[in-house]
Amino acid sequence: MTAPIAITMGDPAGVGPEIIVKSLASLSPEARAGYRVFGNRGSLAAAEAVLKTGLNLDSLDIHHTGIPGGTPAFGQIDTRCGEACFRFIEAAVRQAEAGQVSCIVTAPINKAALNAAGHHYDGHTGMLAALTGSKSSFMLLASERLNVIHVSTHVSLQTAIQRARPERILATIRAGDAHFRRLGQAPRIAVAGLNPHCGEGGLFGSEDDDHIAPAVAQARAEGINVTGPVPADTVYHRAYMGAFDLVIAQYHDQGHIPIKLVAFDTAVNVSVGLPIDRCSVDHGTAFDIAGKGIAKNVNLDHALAYARGLAAHPKA
Repeated sequence: MTAPIAITMGDPAGVGPEIIVKSLASLSPEARAGYRVFGNRGSLAAAEAVLKTGLNLDSLDIHHTGIPGGTPAFGQIDTRCGEACFRFIEAAVRQAEAGQVSCIVTAPINKAALNAAGHHYDGHTGMLAALTGSKSSFMLLASERLNVIHVSTHVSLQTAIQRARPERILATIRAGDAHFRRLGQAPRIAVAGLNPHCGEGGLFGSEDDDHIAPAVAQARAEGINVTGPVPADTVYHRAYMGAFDLVIAQYHDQGHIPIKLVAFDTAVNVSVGLPIDRCSVDHGTAFDIAGKGIAKNVNLDHALAYARGLAAHPKA
């Protein structure tokens, strides 16, 4: 029997509790039994009080973590919520490591609350790497017609340029290829250039020739179907139209902007290279609408579907 899929609540003051309640309420009792929620019962109850879905919270598999001082208010940065969301994730990671859950799906966290609680991470990606003792991981954004994996994410643009070195680019190509092959697909990969027009032969910078091209050549020598560097102003359109299955983005916005343009409500954030499986919604805590019952759960539904695919193809 496959272990349940974990859903972590994220920041209790954000839209996490609402989208979880909406998604689980839409499932049959049999399908609902395939999930375990790591969160706070009071926050789920507060969300249900707003939504009135009729979901019986007592019927859910909930790994409850208490929050001192009672249920936090929606829409406010609260240090208690930063601590709570860390505890939700930590508990889910430990169960994933023990094989008690098959994959973790994370609702959004608030980085300000997380850091105020003393947990100094750039987000889920860095936190999960630290909790699992991993040197690093890669952020892959998956959607129906466009998939992007990043060489760097939550760093300054200056630091991102410094990180675009052959060894890191090659590691990203390998990680993306291995992920797709695990899911049964031999991907066609394109590596986006860093400079305009890939540097135009050195006129606009030499990084594409000096760092990206050698990494692509090494990956091709290893048998990976990869092309690049390809100018970033055309590679995403080509991938969207079917020429490539995966694009290697050199930095955060280079990959996020095209994905959020074409799949804002449906893209799934996947952590690649960890010893456990994790995917997530690709949106924030939305404090401005939290507690109003209007948050959409479409993105969470797609993340849960992706998690089911990962659970069906366990790591070797």
